Amino acid sequence: MAKVYIHPPNSLILFDLVRRFGHTPLGLGEEVSKNVNKPEIDSPPMNITPDFPRKGLKYVAIEVPSGVRGRLALIGPLIEEADAAIIVDDPEVGFGCTSCGRANEFLIYLVKQRGIPYIVVPYPYTEEEAKIMVSEIKKFLASLH
Repeated sequence: MAKVYIHPPNSLILFDLVRRFGHTPLGLGEEVSKNVNKPEIDSPPMNITPDFPRKGLKYVAIEVPSGVRGRLALIGPLIEEADAAIIVDDPEVGFGCTSCGRANEFLIYLVKQRGIPYIVVPYPYTEEEAKIMVSEIKKFLASLH
């Protein structure tokens, strides 16, 4: 069973597909949940601590906006833990998004830099394209066994 990073990291569809095919999805929901339940968090909507932007310095320079560093601090460790990755190219916002184009670009760069197996599938706009996407993801996940 492989640990599979999903991108967009908050895509419930990808999370479910990875789990259905017997792997462990690495997504944003569980990671945020771990941090929101910590006593250091004052109250929603604050779901990060001041340490997150500092932890992001492991991935990018100080000149990078703190929002990007904060996202990388949260999601970067998931990529480091991953055995493989699924990336949906140019998804609509409703499919899942980190709300930051620069962070998304850098997260995909980190996946490629790791050298782990990954697949990039186009976002589906029709039912037929969705079937093709699921089929491609299923083949990819089967290859990880």
